[in-house]
Amino acid sequence: MRTHLGELIQQALMDLRRERRWPVPEDFVAQVERTRNKTHGEFCTNAALLLSGPLGRSAQDIAQALVDALPESRHVAEANVAGPGFINFHLSRSCLHTVVRRVLEMGDDYGRVDDEEGEKVTVEFVSANPTGPLHVGHGRGAAFGASLAGLLEARGSRVHREYYVNDNGRQMDILATSIWLRYLELTGISLPFPENGYQGDYVYTVARELRQVQGDRLRRSAPEVIADLPPDQGQGGDPEAHIDALIARCKALLGEDAYGNLFDVGLNAILGDIKDDLSEFGVHFDTWYSERSLATAGNIERAIARLREGDHVYTSDDGAVWFRASALGDEKDRVIIRSNGQSTYFASDIAYLWDKFERGFERAIYVFGADHHGYVARLHAAGRGLGLDSARIEVLLVQFAVLYRGETRIPMSTRAGEFVTLRQLREEVGSDACRYYYVMRSNDQHLDFDLELAKAHSRENPVYYVQYAYARIAAVFRQLVERHLVHNRSAGDAARNRLVHEAELDLMNVLMRYPEVVEHATRSRAPHQVANYLRDLAQSLHAYYDGSEQRILCDDDDLRHARLSLLLATQQVLANGMSLLGVSARESM
Repeated sequence: MRTHLGELIQQALMDLRRERRWPVPEDFVAQVERTRNKTHGEFCTNAALLLSGPLGRSAQDIAQALVDALPESRHVAEANVAGPGFINFHLSRSCLHTVVRRVLEMGDDYGRVDDEEGEKVTVEFVSANPTGPLHVGHGRGAAFGASLAGLLEARGSRVHREYYVNDNGRQMDILATSIWLRYLELTGISLPFPENGYQGDYVYTVARELRQVQGDRLRRSAPEVIADLPPDQGQGGDPEAHIDALIARCKALLGEDAYGNLFDVGLNAILGDIKDDLSEFGVHFDTWYSERSLATAGNIERAIARLREGDHVYTSDDGAVWFRASALGDEKDRVIIRSNGQSTYFASDIAYLWDKFERGFERAIYVFGADHHGYVARLHAAGRGLGLDSARIEVLLVQFAVLYRGETRIPMSTRAGEFVTLRQLREEVGSDACRYYYVMRSNDQHLDFDLELAKAHSRENPVYYVQYAYARIAAVFRQLVERHLVHNRSAGDAARNRLVHEAELDLMNVLMRYPEVVEHATRSRAPHQVANYLRDLAQSLHAYYDGSEQRILCDDDDLRHARLSLLLATQQVLANGMSLLGVSARESM
């Protein structure tokens, strides 16, 4: 409808340019928006205010001239000038009535755009290090990324969902060493556990699996393990130096092959758990991309060669290779090859970015936690250095989700093993509540997750309120069967002009908003707008259902068919919106 109203305004501007010789700029495009107050109509435009300066006329005069020149439209009941020069549009009832037919005809496709030539986009999200189970903080990134990917797909993009597996580097070495130390403990070797090791119970679980396969083959004596190690923090030493020495000792005692097997046991166990957890959460990926593969496939070398071609790297006196990131928008230059010849994490990040565009993606979207804010400038600098259009590289930050049980804030530390896992949260409140709650606030706002509210069966619980709206409609159709009645959609369509009560008109107006909401939420990268819309739609449905003047299953056959069609269209839009957020549509509550 906004497009239609915009075309009417553009036609009126052409007429004013031709008939009154007004110098309306040729490139001027009127913007049409929803009104904030329904008494002002459904849509408005500030075109006259914007043209007042260029035309040298009052905005009110321009607005009135535009209203007088507007072509007739069966969708517009009235257009009038308001305030300092706004134009308000009141839609006709026939326009509102057509939305019911359109929703029922389009079904699941209502609000979607089918574009075989749509932009090819990769969305990388979650990508938590496989060093422990996903916790509630990771859940927000998962829900946001999945919903954003769904929105992009709904508006015609060709979306590829990707999880970047950090299966290389120091954190994975700490995990492997932590598992080995717990394995030794299970074999009767008692050792002090490093303060910087991974301490969760899940490490014992993996250690038990390791012992089932390896028996005592990886067992080493306590003196062999701890001899001459630098002191840990509890002994007044440096915890980082201590854990690094333990890693080196583990590798030396086990040898390359045995250590590699140990490493892979930990990786596969944790990554397998993450995959199962996300699948049960309704979050799926097209590719689980291995960081290690960047080195083995030569991607890092190719990316650095690309940077060299643009003279974006230099070598320091100690032999380290640096990326001139500061010249490309970053706060400082970055090491990409250490003096010992090893590539850095950032070198892998650059190679991964280059690989995305080499694979044919036209846009790369990253969904990171808020603690990765430094990556925004860093990745844009990398893109410029690689010769990419940095506007096609988006980094979206998801703020922390804080879980409360009563008044108690629950700590979340993977290293210390003190956290509530995503699986535990889902088991307590359900995946639907998790998916909805995680996206009901903008990703750049902190989220306090109220466990008690998420489980409440009341209108204060937004996901219950939305799902209950869908279930109420399903209950009406069950009553229809119980009364041995049927719904005739054709008859309902023919009688749609009998939907005249304010609550019916309001409900149809909200249904008409859905494609606009999906479009705006996609452009703004804002799934929470869909969540807010669903709350509005549920509120309109409940108000209509509870209204004393509108009995749905009335004795008037045609009116009953029309009202049932309205309910069916509402149920369809509820289902479409919930599907985008990964929330299930329930027939009963």
